[in-house]
Amino acid sequence: MTRLRAALDPKSVAIIGASENPNKVGGRPVHYLDKFGFRGKIFPINPSRPEVQGHKCYKSLADLPEAPEMVIIAVAGDNAIGAVEDCAAHGVKVAVVMASGFGEVDAVAGKAKERRMVEAAHKTGMRIVGPNSQGLANFGTGAIASFSTMFMDMDRAEGHVAMLSQSGALSTVPVGFLRQRGIGTRHTHATGNDADITVGELAVAVAEDPEVKLLLLYLESIPDKKYLEELAAVALDRDLPIIALKSGRSEAGRQAAQSHTGALANEDRVVDAFFEHHGIWRAPDMRGLVEATELYLKGWKPKGRRLVAISNSGAVCVMTADAATNVGMPMAKLADETDKKLKGILPSFATTTNPIDLTAALLSNSRLFGDILPVIAEDPAADAFLIGVPVAGPGYDVEAFARDAAAFGRQTGKPLVIAATQRSVAEQFSAEGCTVFPTETEAVTALHQFLAHRELMARTHERKAMRSAAGAAAMSSTATAMLNEADSLALLAARGIPVVPHRLCRSRAEAIAAFEAIGGPVVVKGCSADIAHKSELGLVKLGVKTREEAGDIYAQMEEIIRKHGARFDGVIIAAMAGGRREIMIGAHRDAVFGPVVAVGDGGKICRNLSRYRAAVAAVFQRRCEAGARPAAHRAAV
Repeated sequence: MTRLRAALDPKSVAIIGASENPNKVGGRPVHYLDKFGFRGKIFPINPSRPEVQGHKCYKSLADLPEAPEMVIIAVAGDNAIGAVEDCAAHGVKVAVVMASGFGEVDAVAGKAKERRMVEAAHKTGMRIVGPNSQGLANFGTGAIASFSTMFMDMDRAEGHVAMLSQSGALSTVPVGFLRQRGIGTRHTHATGNDADITVGELAVAVAEDPEVKLLLLYLESIPDKKYLEELAAVALDRDLPIIALKSGRSEAGRQAAQSHTGALANEDRVVDAFFEHHGIWRAPDMRGLVEATELYLKGWKPKGRRLVAISNSGAVCVMTADAATNVGMPMAKLADETDKKLKGILPSFATTTNPIDLTAALLSNSRLFGDILPVIAEDPAADAFLIGVPVAGPGYDVEAFARDAAAFGRQTGKPLVIAATQRSVAEQFSAEGCTVFPTETEAVTALHQFLAHRELMARTHERKAMRSAAGAAAMSSTATAMLNEADSLALLAARGIPVVPHRLCRSRAEAIAAFEAIGGPVVVKGCSADIAHKSELGLVKLGVKTREEAGDIYAQMEEIIRKHGARFDGVIIAAMAGGRREIMIGAHRDAVFGPVVAVGDGGKICRNLSRYRAAVAAVFQRRCEAGARPAAHRAAV
């Protein structure tokens, strides 16, 4: 953590506005630094008190025996501006400004005050967290520069999760959820208005902490994408998963973000594509941000997403299969040998095909569970497992079930989740180190997120490796012309992206031959690098069913293109993709993200194109950066 070390692991901390009362903003940091074992020096500053919470108190920064590395500014309003200027003048490295009333309430005057603070800080090399920041908390070092109420009832809670947020509450609410599941947190930081140190920049420094195994983000805006790109690169090198909850999807949400942290929420579909391109999982809500945390911390390296479900309830088996289907997780087909062995163990009325229903036979023979798990463990078809025990009590050897399940998990080394509604049953499995959810739907949802995210990270890593291997075989920096559709399709295909079967035809005879080779019906489209929108000119004909019609349309399109003074590059004969849609790929420059590629179908984003968006973005990134004008390219998928 060499970057921003003074923000995460300061050697000394001063608190301007320090209070004797630990329930006040200026008292909480003093209390927390003591409570969580901070080993550095603590300098309370309050001109009206000789002592604060057992520490000698000073009248001002000038009275301190040394310049503190970090200063917490817990004074209100415009007083914070003077405090920042004083800190800069005395050699402070980082100031955490807790005061509010800046850009989040006044986009003009408030932002001007923020700029004044930042300019004063940067003159001496000082950095600022905030304003409107709840503070920073590193439980690994005990450097708790925060006034969060959440920490009052916490003991030392060091774990392997980092939570970074622009919002104060959303930096700690996830911590509360994780505590309920017995999961500790190493970092929880709230950057507030991001006037200087942004949540992305701080996250890069946190990601370098080797003790962090999962990084969570709550964002209301993305003020500077370069740090998120750097964060993604650091995380990819470390195999560190990042889950981000980006709010402001709706217009109402964007307006609320503006009044909360002064944030200007970014275009939602661009955010989606950006996250996916960089291997960051976007959570839909708070539950999605934290629900799968325990799975990430297990250290599993999944190879696929085929699921095997085992339960003593037929209903749980059915609902598990439904939940898995809903998220696109296939039920594994077990080998015939596995089925044969299971039939030799289970009673005839049990179900040996996946999902495996043990029925009430488990009540009369508690060993069934332990007997079948080793058999299933040997089947190579399964990538992940769900064990559902909705009801168990007297007569069931739940302790043995939990012990056998844990041994099964260790034997396979594959992801395993438990669905157990009864608290007594859930506690038995948890005591053996199993990951337990109240219902099979919640278990499948979390498992899907973990597996899909790991697949996303693998694809991102592979793409990065391919780019590195390709070296600098980039497009010419002088390339500014729009590609015609044939060249666009060729470029996509060269980069490994599947494209529709097609042929570029430069004569009527070639069009007829192309029709015969592809087989009708086909689509015929005029091809010209000078025409971005072909439909308006009658240069797209769908459902062409005969070779003669294809030849006639070729002649018509050549006439249309030449009539408009455009270059005629031929026509494209392409297979009709029945039941699918043609997408538009358009390049433009976003205010925050810079060159981006939007993918849609005539202005609408298709629901299942996120994976394609990321691939296409990689292809056209350099062309956009080279200054290519906004242009549209089409590809049938």
